[in-house]
Amino acid sequence: MQTVTYDELETALDAAGAALGAAEAHGALTGTLAASVSFMAEEWTDDFLSSTEAPERTVHAREVLIALCRETAAQLSGPDMDFAPLLPPDDASLEMRTAALATWCTGFMAGLGSVPVPPAGWPDTVREIVADFSEIARAAVGDEDSEEDSESSYAELVEYLRASAQLVHEELVDPRGESVDEAD
Repeated sequence: MQTVTYDELETALDAAGAALGAAEAHGALTGTLAASVSFMAEEWTDDFLSSTEAPERTVHAREVLIALCRETAAQLSGPDMDFAPLLPPDDASLEMRTAALATWCTGFMAGLGSVPVPPAGWPDTVREIVADFSEIARAAVGDEDSEEDSESSYAELVEYLRASAQLVHEELVDPRGESVDEAD
């Protein structure tokens, strides 16, 4: 279960002057973790916060990000399949949640691309998921759908992101901790 909330992360990143918001940051973290054999939470957090304008304001953000790194890594590799993308709570507007979902996908693809496993080495399943995430990154709420249909579509997309992120992790990092390049 996620103990770092969307609002907590958003507030910490905003206070630190980070360039990314909570959804995109969590997407980037998840994409990096999904393909990384030797992930270092402190190093990733330092890199992530390196471009902030006020390093003295990053202490709390660093603590929150490190906790999020540990939680997300445990969820992706755990047996319970309890990973979930960090998105605004259900009481936020559908437009806000959809925009966050889109930026989560953008972050995921950036994080995945930051790991030195070239796309040519990705299994077909991973390439298909990345193509889907690229489409979802352009998601917006349409005027033609009822609110109930839009909510249902949103829930389906969130479930797809959840399952797909775990599948990418399974495909690129096997249970022994070997990347695709290192395996047989």
